[in-house]
Amino acid sequence: MQQWQIEAQNGQQSLNLVDVPKPEVAAGQVLLRMKAAALNYRDLLMVKGKYGGAQSLPLVPLSDGVGEVIAVGAGVDRVQMGDRVATIFMQRWIDGGFSNEKSQSALGGALPGVLAEYVVLDQAGVVKVPVHLSDEAAATLPCAAVTAWHALVSTGKVKAGDTVLLIGTGGVSIFALQFAKLLGARVIITSSSDAKLAKAKELGANELINYRTNPDWEQQVWELTNKAGVDHVVEVGGAGTLNKSLRSVRMGGRISLIGVLAGISGEVNTVAILSKAITIQGIYVGSRTMFEDMNRAIDLHKLNPIVDRVFGFAQAEEAFSYLESGGHFGKIAIRF
Repeated sequence: MQQWQIEAQNGQQSLNLVDVPKPEVAAGQVLLRMKAAALNYRDLLMVKGKYGGAQSLPLVPLSDGVGEVIAVGAGVDRVQMGDRVATIFMQRWIDGGFSNEKSQSALGGALPGVLAEYVVLDQAGVVKVPVHLSDEAAATLPCAAVTAWHALVSTGKVKAGDTVLLIGTGGVSIFALQFAKLLGARVIITSSSDAKLAKAKELGANELINYRTNPDWEQQVWELTNKAGVDHVVEVGGAGTLNKSLRSVRMGGRISLIGVLAGISGEVNTVAILSKAITIQGIYVGSRTMFEDMNRAIDLHKLNPIVDRVFGFAQAEEAFSYLESGGHFGKIAIRF
């Protein structure tokens, strides 16, 4: 079989397609013939060696994938032959709160990822996917979708009539837009592209802000909310946008801090956090229980993830280049 690996040579990292033996299945495990995978910004950082911390190389990248169960080990009872299942991001985060032990079980990082023709996982580390979704659409769920669901539903408790501010139009933000509209929330979304904002409007976004032409976008958010502020911010920019989000959120509001696309460090207006009694919650994907809850909602509403572009398995390097370009709206998938 073939798989993509991040390898190091002469101090440089590269992504290479290699031949390896087909994996064997032990008790409690399932063998998946992979159908599709999806990229996250984290995966790009992994390939470039910029994710932080020492990586054990070679490493198979990607956490998000969908495959067909083609073999099961002794004692497997959660799935059966022929089931179509998605991977869960952290293989040991089944339920309950987050912990260091659970954090050390992320696919495509602490554990080998899914950019391979065949993958073996513990049966606890997969979930069945809604039948109406294509393989490519279902492959986008494990990281970005669960993260958005965790932020808005599991922790955020967003309700009908709330106002949610979304930063950008990447995978997490677009899933958050779709979930917020399911919940009956009003959505304000930002982007540097009017074309992307137009697509967001088609998905139900209520107000659109181009942060390139309006660098003081937090003031526009303030005016759009009658100077009250939004109830919830899905913050994927990090240090580069956090202070603007602090100015955008209402008294007693919540910020779900998810990404670091605009920076990992910088000065933070702690006075605003204190004086406005803002709750800032770090969101690092979510549990299998959250994933299964989310899938029930996706199935009920027949929600379809937004897949911007699909690449072939042999085109993985092109898929990463496209991700790095920032030209995508929603998710980028790989078909096996």
